[in-house]
Amino acid sequence: MPSFQYGNTTIDYDIRYSPNRKDITIAVDWGDGVSVVVPQETDQIHIDSALHKKARWILNKLADFREIKMLSSHHEFISGEKFAYLGRQYRLKVAKDESVSEASLMFRNGRFFAVVPTSFDDSTRQEHLFDLFRKWYITHGLTKIQKRIKLYSSRMGCYSSKIVVKEQQSRWGSCTKNKTININWKILMAPMRIVDYVVVHELAHIEYPDHSNAFWRKVESILPDYEERKEWLRVNGPTLDL
Repeated sequence: MPSFQYGNTTIDYDIRYSPNRKDITIAVDWGDGVSVVVPQETDQIHIDSALHKKARWILNKLADFREIKMLSSHHEFISGEKFAYLGRQYRLKVAKDESVSEASLMFRNGRFFAVVPTSFDDSTRQEHLFDLFRKWYITHGLTKIQKRIKLYSSRMGCYSSKIVVKEQQSRWGSCTKNKTININWKILMAPMRIVDYVVVHELAHIEYPDHSNAFWRKVESILPDYEERKEWLRVNGPTLDL
């Protein structure tokens, strides 16, 4: 398998020559890694040049996939597990206490701390801590989402009347006729650039209620790489869960 060097990082890739291809195309797939399709007579110098120009993007995509693989299995809510918040991973410490009757959860010094009654079996612990984590994401996520909406509202000239972070079964966000923006709490597990895509998407709906060309031009004016963010969410969104 060929590879190229970018700084201290060696990146492997698959290459395919196509007689019908006019330009070099580079793709990064969750399962297949980096693949390059090039015109039939392309020399290695031009291939290397194209790869180096896209190197930072390639590394970012690979990092996103590694992160998502860590999120792809459901948690048991035991000590040592990692939980994602805004693209970073934080460990959980669980302690049992015979003096408490309810579970509790807090975040301190870059770590989650949970206390559960000693009477809790595994199923009860998982049920209660799942609920506490969901409430934590909603509470802390609302503060973060409010800040991002304030930032992008001023840039876009689109202002919401209300912001709600809640459970949504089939949407990452929605915008109502009265300009209420609803955000799915699970998006708070994704990297910030993906959260920003959802925020900008819903703000744009305040001006354009449909997905017209004008709507996408509005989104693109704020996030020129919105298609990459949209694709990331399409592929990896289903894994954003506890």
